[in-house]
Amino acid sequence: MTAFARLIATWFYLGYTPKGPGTAGSIGGLAIAWALHAYCGFGALAFGVLALIGLWPAIWASDVTARASGLKDPQIVVVDEVIGQWATLAGAMRFNWKSWLAALVLFRVFDIFKPPPVRQLEQVPGGAGIVLDDAMAGLYAALVLFAAGWFNLY
Repeated sequence: MTAFARLIATWFYLGYTPKGPGTAGSIGGLAIAWALHAYCGFGALAFGVLALIGLWPAIWASDVTARASGLKDPQIVVVDEVIGQWATLAGAMRFNWKSWLAALVLFRVFDIFKPPPVRQLEQVPGGAGIVLDDAMAGLYAALVLFAAGWFNLY
């Protein structure tokens, strides 16, 4: 079970990227989202639902991987970025290259700077703390992405 949890937590080993594993995880999440949009017609609502459905497996895998590594929030765990990225896409009013790029940049900014209560959610123990802060960063980014779309900025 630990190997399966690690597969999910590292988002199919993207977490082992030597430089910027969080950004690699975000891009990996966007790649899956783009394919789901292009080939299955997923829209903003579907990405929001996908983020919600993915919360439990992400928390479980992050918790198992963190305990196995002995670290509170191992750098190799990037499934939290995937969940946050999908949550961000829930705010898109339309999908084009500008909205995909804006989603990536906005999520990474909120994930890195962690405005309240994002930073406080990091203090939640176990896998929940690993994932929930990124989910909240994704919600903030979704709101900004939605507002930008409302004003036709992309």
